[in-house]
Amino acid sequence: MESILVVGSIALDSVKTPSGATEDALGGSAVYFSLAARLFSPVQLLGVVGTDFPERHRDMLAAREIDLAGLQAVPGKTFRWSGKYGRDLNSARTLATHLNVFERFRPALSPRQKDASVLFLANIDPELQWEVLAQMKGPRLVACDTMNYWIASKKPALKELLSRVDVFFVNEDEARKLTGDSNNCRAARRLAEWGPSVVVVKKGEHGALVVAGGKVHAFPAFPVEQVKDPTGAGDSFAGGFLGYLASVNGSTDVRHVKRAMLYGSVTASFNVQDFSTRVLEDLRLDAVRERYREFVDLLAVEDGVLV
Repeated sequence: MESILVVGSIALDSVKTPSGATEDALGGSAVYFSLAARLFSPVQLLGVVGTDFPERHRDMLAAREIDLAGLQAVPGKTFRWSGKYGRDLNSARTLATHLNVFERFRPALSPRQKDASVLFLANIDPELQWEVLAQMKGPRLVACDTMNYWIASKKPALKELLSRVDVFFVNEDEARKLTGDSNNCRAARRLAEWGPSVVVVKKGEHGALVVAGGKVHAFPAFPVEQVKDPTGAGDSFAGGFLGYLASVNGSTDVRHVKRAMLYGSVTASFNVQDFSTRVLEDLRLDAVRERYREFVDLLAVEDGVLV
């Protein structure tokens, strides 16, 4: 089992969906990822918060055995995001973004963090992602995520980063903008040509594609009938995915990648069933494994039968 270092945002989110609303609820890419990945492997979190960050959130994360030695608290306000979902829960409309202390975040890794075997560079500036990667001693597995803002403003830096990355998470809109190809399969293959041996194209409730072993594999999402808040679904997917791979010593063998896709989908399916991190906070591995087995059963097709 390998240890995971995640670098990303810790936020206070205000979210409205057809199911209700939250104000200044715990969020951020590093938080969602950590709460998902810690079910499978040890996690170190590297990020920054302001002096207004509630102590109860820090206590909760520590109680889940997430290593917070890299969580900086500096004068100022914590990163805040507010958004609204309509009937289409696959995309949110951003109402406000206040970077606050996150705007000045410059990660400095400790010797222990530099030794982490698995690195997840969550959705932050590609130049910061580079800074972190340059400080690592030699991780076995490096993964990263991005968003349209960085694609539009820093595509050359992002493309160069991908030459050093093993796993790349991207949604279908981002994949199209990066490659200029409107076909998800071709876009995923094109991204794999830039460096990553594994490319995951997330499609929300419609599942995900993954390029692994030179082939494109398609997976549905685990069916969830009651979705309250999809915020953090992509990061919890990445947490389940990389957490599982870390538990098999960072292997990117196709059979492990396929299992990781299912664990990612299952973990995200729990996250969307309530607001913020409420479900992830108390989620246990046995519940994830039970839903994983249910998912495998749903996907099973009797071998050799042609209709």
